[in-house]
Amino acid sequence: MSTDEMNARFNRALAAYLRQQVQAPASAVSDFLAIIIEDARRLELADTMADLDRMQTAATRLNAFVAKLIEDTSADRKQDESFDDFQRRLRHDLRTPLNAVIGYSEMLIEDMESDAEAPLRADLIKLKESADFLLGQIDAMVALARDGDKTAPKDEGLTRHLGLIADTLRTVQPLRGTTTATYDRQGDILVVDDNASNRDVLERRLVREGHRIVTAENGAIALALCEEQDFDLILLDLIMPEIGGYEVLQRLKASERNRHIPVIVISALDEIDSIIRCIEAGAEDYLPKPFDPILLRTRIDTSLEKKWMRDREKQLFEDLDREKQKSEALLLNILPQSIANRMRAGEVNIADQVTEASILFCDLVGFTKLSGKLSPQATVDFLGKIFTEFDRLAEEAGVEKIKTIGDAYMAAAGIPEPQTDHAFRIARLAPRMLQAVRDVSAETGLKLHARIGIHSGPIVAGVIGTHKFVYDVWGDSVNTASRMESHSEPDRIHVSETTRRVLDGHFRFEPRGAIEVKGKGLMETYFLVED
Repeated sequence: MSTDEMNARFNRALAAYLRQQVQAPASAVSDFLAIIIEDARRLELADTMADLDRMQTAATRLNAFVAKLIEDTSADRKQDESFDDFQRRLRHDLRTPLNAVIGYSEMLIEDMESDAEAPLRADLIKLKESADFLLGQIDAMVALARDGDKTAPKDEGLTRHLGLIADTLRTVQPLRGTTTATYDRQGDILVVDDNASNRDVLERRLVREGHRIVTAENGAIALALCEEQDFDLILLDLIMPEIGGYEVLQRLKASERNRHIPVIVISALDEIDSIIRCIEAGAEDYLPKPFDPILLRTRIDTSLEKKWMRDREKQLFEDLDREKQKSEALLLNILPQSIANRMRAGEVNIADQVTEASILFCDLVGFTKLSGKLSPQATVDFLGKIFTEFDRLAEEAGVEKIKTIGDAYMAAAGIPEPQTDHAFRIARLAPRMLQAVRDVSAETGLKLHARIGIHSGPIVAGVIGTHKFVYDVWGDSVNTASRMESHSEPDRIHVSETTRRVLDGHFRFEPRGAIEVKGKGLMETYFLVED
C-alpha cells in the first residue's frame, strides 16, 4: 500500500474515532438537552427557559464546530500558525460552548438545591455529568490531533490513541478488486431504473458476480414482471416517471405474492426523510448514488442470504405443517374429531355416560374358511376393500366406526355427540352394508355373505390407552347388539325389540322370535326388511 493510500486510510480511521469519541457524545448532550427543554415547557417552568435556551444555543454551536473539525481535522489551522497556537485555539473554540452548557447547568442545579424532588434536577445532574465527560474527550481529541502532526511535540501518554487506530488499520485490511458470490446458488435479481446507463452498469456488474439479472425501465414494467416471475432481490431506483420507486415499493409490500422479496433502494436522494420512509415501507436497505460497488455487493450478498434463509424457514414450516396434517389425519382415523379436541385441550380421562345410542355389529359369514384358501396379501386386500366401503357408508350416514374385530365390523350412532335419530341412522346404514358385501363378492367372484345385529340403549363411551389410543364403547347394550348379530342369518338384519319400537312405522319388520339375552331373559327380536 502506498504512503498516500495509508495516509488516506489513517484520516478515515481518525475521523471515525473522532465521530465515536467526540461527535457522538456531543450529539447526545444536545439531544438530552432538547428532552429537558420539552419537559420544562410541559411543566411550565418559565423561570428556567432562558438558561435552557442559552445552553441549547451553545450545544448547537459545539456540534457544528465538531462536525466541521471531523470533515477536515486541520482545515482551521491558519497559515504560519504554530501547532501549539492552533492547539490552544482549538481547545478554546471547543471548550467555550461546552463550558457554557456546564456553567448554566450548575447554576440551575444550585437553584434547585433546596428542593431534592424539584422537576428536572435529576436530569440536569445527568446532563452535567455527560458534559464533564465530553470535556475530557475534547482534551483527548486535541492531543490526538497533536500526535498526528509530525512537527508537533509528542506526548507519550497519548500514543495509545494512535495505537488504537493502527490496530484497526492492521485488522481491517482494505478490500482489493472484486470477488464472486460464494453461495451455491445464483440470485434472480430485478434491476429497476429509468436510466439505461444505470441499468447497464448494474446488470454487467451483477452478471459478473454470478447472478441472473432482469431489468425494467419503469415501475409499471417492474410490477408486471413481479407477477410473472419469482425474484430473490429487487434493486429499485426511487426517482422514476409515472410510477415512482416509493409507490412501487408500497405495492410490492402490499402484495401477498411479492411482500417477502427484499428491496434495496438505490437513489440520488440521500436525505434522512427519504431513507426513513423507504425503510418504514419495507425496504431491506437504502444506498445513495453514486454507490460504492464493494458496499453494494456486500449489501446484495447479505440481502440474498437473508432471503434464502427466510425461504428455508418457510419451507421448513410448510414441511412441518404437512407432517402435522398427516398426524392429524392419522389421529382422526383413530378418534372422533370432538374426542381428539378434548385430548388436545388437556382432558386426560375421557369417559361419557350415553343414555341413548344404537350399536351395529356386522360379521362376514364363512370368511374364516374362505381366508384359508387365499394368500395373506389377498386376504388383507379383500378385507380392506370391504371395510373401506363400510367406512365410507358410515361417514355418509353420520355413524361412528368403533373398530374391526377380525372379520367383524362395529359401529355406533349417538356418540360422541348425542343424536336423536341414532336408530334411524343405523337402520339406514345396515342395508347399504349388505349391498356392499354383495357388490364386492360379485366383483371378486368370492362367495361371501354378511349378517348384522342392532340394538339400542344406554352405553359408556371413552378412550383407553396412553400410547395407542382406542375409542370404545361398553355396557349391556353392546353385549345385546353382539347377541343380535350372532343370532342373525346370512344377508339379514337382526334387531332387538327396543330398536324395533323406536323405528316402528318407518321400516318393515318380520318376527324372528324370542332369544335368550344374558341379564334380560327372553327378548322378542325381528328382521328388518330391506326395501
